[in-house]
Parts: sequence; C-alpha cells; structure tokens
Amino acid sequence: MLKSATRFLFAGYLLGAILVVTACAHGGHRHSDHDSNHGADRLGSESGARVMSGLEVLARDGFKPLQGKRVGLIVNHSSIDSQGRHSIDLINGAPGIELTALFSPEHGIRGTEDRHVDSSVDEKTGVTIHSLYGKTRTPTAETLENVDVLVFDIQDIGARFYTYIATMGNCMNAAKEHGVEFVVLDRPNPIRGDWFDGPVQDEDLVGKFTAFVPMPTVHGMTVGEIANFFHQYYDTGDEPIVVPMEGWSRELYFDETGLPWVNPSPNMRSVNQELLYTMVALTESNKIVSVGRGTERPFEYLGAPWVDGAELTEAMRARDLPGLWFMNETFMPRKLDVSGRENYPYQYTEEVCHGFRVVVTDRHKVSPVVAGVHMLDVLLELYPEKYSVDKLRGLVGAQWVLDEVKADTDPNLIAAKWRADPRFREFAEMRESVLMY
Repeated sequence: MLKSATRFLFAGYLLGAILVVTACAHGGHRHSDHDSNHGADRLGSESGARVMSGLEVLARDGFKPLQGKRVGLIVNHSSIDSQGRHSIDLINGAPGIELTALFSPEHGIRGTEDRHVDSSVDEKTGVTIHSLYGKTRTPTAETLENVDVLVFDIQDIGARFYTYIATMGNCMNAAKEHGVEFVVLDRPNPIRGDWFDGPVQDEDLVGKFTAFVPMPTVHGMTVGEIANFFHQYYDTGDEPIVVPMEGWSRELYFDETGLPWVNPSPNMRSVNQELLYTMVALTESNKIVSVGRGTERPFEYLGAPWVDGAELTEAMRARDLPGLWFMNETFMPRKLDVSGRENYPYQYTEEVCHGFRVVVTDRHKVSPVVAGVHMLDVLLELYPEKYSVDKLRGLVGAQWVLDEVKADTDPNLIAAKWRADPRFREFAEMRESVLMY
C-alpha cells in the first residue's frame, strides 16, 4: 500500500476515481509560504537544512566498506563533499585503501563533454580513467581486473532519460558478473523525492540507455534508492551497499540542502533547469526546434528560426499551466561557450531563433511532464506542416502518448490516462518499498 500522504497532481477531470501516485512526505506539493524561486540559482541554502552526502558519511565513518580493498570509482566532477573536496582525493588519500581504477559517465570525468569520450589517465593520481561513454558503456573484465569494489558517486537529476542511472545499472551488472562488490554513495534527488510523474515507457524501449528499466519520466528516487530498485525488481547486480545521506528529507530541492551546486552536465545549470528538462527535452529528438543548448538558458528556451515567437508564446500562455509563465524570446545557440571552448554543434548554432523562455513562477506547483505534453500539442497545432512528434518516442517513452497528441486529445486527459496505467501504479508500489528517507 502507498503511504497515506499521497498528493494529487491534477484536478478531478478524470472519469472515475484514479489515484495519482505521487507519494509526498508532507501531504502536498505546494508551499505557499516559500518564494517560488527562493535560492533557485544559489550555491548554498537559506532553508536551514544541512545535508551530509553519502561521501561525507563514508569519510566520517572511516571508509569502512572500502578498508583493505582495491577500489574502482565511478565518478565525475559532481563527486564532491560540502567543502568541494573530490571523492578521488578523499578515497585515494585514505589509509588502508588502494585506488586502482576510475570510470567516467556521459560528459566525461570533468562533466564538460557533449560527445563521446575517450579513456585517459588522471594526472594527479596516475590512475586510468575508463570512459563508459565511448567504445563501451559497461566496465569490462580487463578494467575490473584489479578491482575488489566499485563505488558509484555521481549526482543524478531525477529524470528517467538522464543517463547516469543507466551507467550505474550497467556497472552493477558488470560487478556481479566479475565478482566485484558494489557501493553507492547516496546524493539528493535535486527536484525533490516526494513525487513522480509521466508515462511508463514501451516494453521494447526498456534496457536502452535512456530507459534502463520501466519507470515514469520523473522517478522520485535518490541514486541509492534506484540501485536497490534495480536489484530488487530487475535482478540488476548483487545487492548494493548504499551509504545513506544524513539530514535529507524528500520535500527538499537541491538548493535547500546546503550542499554546493555543481552543473551535473554542461547544459544543466540550475534546479529550475533540471525541473524543466522533463518538460522541454521531450521534443529534443526531432531536432526541428532548439531547446536552448548552446545558450545561457538551456531548457528554459525553446524556438527555431521558422517559429513565430509571439504566436507560440501566446499559445503557451493560453494553456494556463500551473507555476509557469512564458516570455517571448529571441536567442542564438553559440558555437563557442563563455570560456571560448567550442560547443557541440547544437541545433541552429549561430542562427537566430524565435520562441519563448519558460519562467518558473512557483516550482511547487509545476507539473513539468504534463506541461511538456501541452508544449508538443501547441507546436503540432500551430505548425502541422513543419513540426512532427514521430521521432519523440525515445524520450517521451510511450507511442500511445504521441498518438493521442496527434489525435488532438486534451493533454490533461493524456496525463490522467498514464496515471491510471497499471504499470504506473505498479511502479508506485515498487518504488515505495525501496524508499530510504
């Protein structure tokens, strides 16, 4: 059974009594006593929370699960403690532990790449960095030859198609295959851990890098909980050792934790952008519009050279989406980033795009996946000769959702349908059983 503190993300327009399974520790997603953008782009927290990540707990307790072992670290630039010290340095400098291998996910160990990454050597330690986003996405027998325990310490963002959790699942399977222990150093779900939403993906997509196991678009778990979820329900790896956080509660956004902000990937620069990623990125696969990559506001911008920005903005405003407002905007994805480094060749680089900026007015009211379906619906309605949803199944996850959009079904009814799906309800019960906080 789900906890009694269950919140509802949509009003009673659904025919019949349909449970919207978004478990919330405090019985509601709206906190009217908080300013909507309080601390949204700040490094620290003014909420009074002081969260200790799994890395900090591990260090405080003397690295006990790693003592006397050869360690392989799955890390990137987000693998730091509250003082900015990296897990590589902390674990490499700990007595009784030998750091023998490093593994990096998509975007590389420094989090700067938007293309495939080659393996390399860490200059400070001399340890080889094995890329898991290049020739292989899974540790091999050779790379695990001198490893007794794999440690995963990477900041996720809460979305099914953000690939760090698939990397973790692949590493769990490799660890089991080669007789290696698996440890997860837990970190917050930055867009809160008390809700989830979106369609569960089609069966033939399950196992792909953006759809590792069946789950909604927003999963509402920490990486430690996901590791247990993978193992318990999908026979992924052996049972992991999860080093839990201390001081975290499910209703906290990342900027309310007191932990330092690090961009988890090049185009993910704030908590609001992490939230909007599950809205705006739904259209990214068709490459007909820009989602703001290569600009100062990725996933806040959407547009194209052929779009009438005022028309599109007004149509989005007319949807009256909770917690969101739309600003008519003109923007240009750039070839070079602010440091002069060449960007990946994003859509419409160096072309003027017209469209909108999504402004989060109250992030406690936003239903981003539903807003994303409204966005698809508006684009298809305004530009049926130019815009198509036919290539979006990989990120949206479900062909039936796209079919309903093409049939001009009310997006709110589409959301009601995915929340009534037995697989959505099954996910809710499975997720509930692995929650740690």
